[in-house]
Amino acid sequence: MRKSWKAHVSVFLKGWIGSILIALLIATSIKSAIADWNVVPTGSMKPTIVEGDRIFINKLAYDLKVPYTTWHLAQWDNPKRGDIVVFFSPADEKRLVKRVIGLPGDSVAMSRNRLFINGKMMSYEKVGLQKTDTATRKENARRRILIENLEGRKHPMAVLPFAPSIKSFGPVIVPEGHYFMMGDNRDNSADSRYFGFVARNRIVGRANAIVISLDIHDHHRPRWKRFFTWLP
Repeated sequence: MRKSWKAHVSVFLKGWIGSILIALLIATSIKSAIADWNVVPTGSMKPTIVEGDRIFINKLAYDLKVPYTTWHLAQWDNPKRGDIVVFFSPADEKRLVKRVIGLPGDSVAMSRNRLFINGKMMSYEKVGLQKTDTATRKENARRRILIENLEGRKHPMAVLPFAPSIKSFGPVIVPEGHYFMMGDNRDNSADSRYFGFVARNRIVGRANAIVISLDIHDHHRPRWKRFFTWLP
């Protein structure tokens, strides 16, 4: 007996919807466990990462997780000092982007925005005042840029000398299985100075590059020079 047109439509829709659902499941699984991008809404990583940057996150940098969970299927590496990582904040579960400063077992301290790791002060190169189109007028007038050398990993960092923040602390010992995270914008970053150490299983992946950048303060104008640039 020949099927009615309604039956044919029903079969077609079931197959079409099923294909769409399978495709969505595959796409979201890849996004959850393999690679993703993250829109940066704040300036806590200035001048390395600024508001409006879209950063690429390599979720296979350290391990393989069950999609949609933090359960580890396999692990082949751990974050290194100086890596920029994405993780879930132990304070409120929000996804944050910070730099790895202290590794498990490290002694970490800071005096006037100078880091000491295992009793040794990190080296700094003065760049001086820096004006950029990604900073407010007040920041441009007072912000100072230094190049911080984390035992061979150099990166820029910003300080606001008169801003109220934790500029000195410690020493503190990083527990096993945990990391000490800090933002490059040292005087405007909620990080491990405030919410404590970050457990290894909270780390989502490593931020490798800026994919695109849109100026959220200027009608989302593209910042072409920041497109497809590697993060230090």
